[in-house]
Amino acid sequence: MKTDKSISVFFPAYNDGGTIASMVITALLTLREVTDDYEVIVINDGSADFTPHILDELARKYQEVRIVHHPRNRGYGGALCSGFANATKELVFYTDGDAQYDVRELKLLLPALHDDIDLVNGYKIERHDPFHRVVVGKLYQHFIKLAFQLRLRDVDCDFRLMRRSIFDKVQLKSNSGVICVELMKKIQDAGFRLAEVPVHHFHRAHGKSQFFNFPRVHRTLVNLTELWQELMLPKLARGRRPKSAGLEVANPSGGRTNEAL
Repeated sequence: MKTDKSISVFFPAYNDGGTIASMVITALLTLREVTDDYEVIVINDGSADFTPHILDELARKYQEVRIVHHPRNRGYGGALCSGFANATKELVFYTDGDAQYDVRELKLLLPALHDDIDLVNGYKIERHDPFHRVVVGKLYQHFIKLAFQLRLRDVDCDFRLMRRSIFDKVQLKSNSGVICVELMKKIQDAGFRLAEVPVHHFHRAHGKSQFFNFPRVHRTLVNLTELWQELMLPKLARGRRPKSAGLEVANPSGGRTNEAL
């Protein structure tokens, strides 16, 4: 069943030459099933492999595809900000260009976007990564949710569908992967209503993670500290709780539960 909403799909891509073509084509095929008005945008964040050449060929072949080339790498946050800024449709969906999520599962998110829901966030049914990444990921999730008072199953599941109008109120500025925390925290505090839907996560088929090296981890910790000081310290100083929003969790059986955030 098709929606009457228009949809922008975008992918941040950095050295994803082995996967990005299949991601774009799968997105096009999926969008044709769910809407008559759509676009696919790829943010090439200064890739040093053959990603730019593949993307330019895709844009020549498919009129619905647009490519934004960053002359140099701006970081994951910079790529996401560029994607949100270039999206033109009513709804915006994004996921990473490394194919660890199945774009076709966008069809699972759409039914959860009711009139009173502003963002549908995926959460990983099971994380398929090396053991050390799974362990670090779980610790990170617990720490972030506690530190930023986020009541969300999966803060860093980059499989999200949202109304573009969110960004009339929410302004993002992080250049690193910390942008996921900034995004979800600011959306929660602005009073938008969220839903969560389980999605599959797959082993990386090409390339390697850009996160797990000491300089990047160190920068992330510094960025998280700065973000916490910006978003949490003023609230704690005033002794006020963050503005609440509703969280609706969708489950495979079709039921929904509501929580107060």
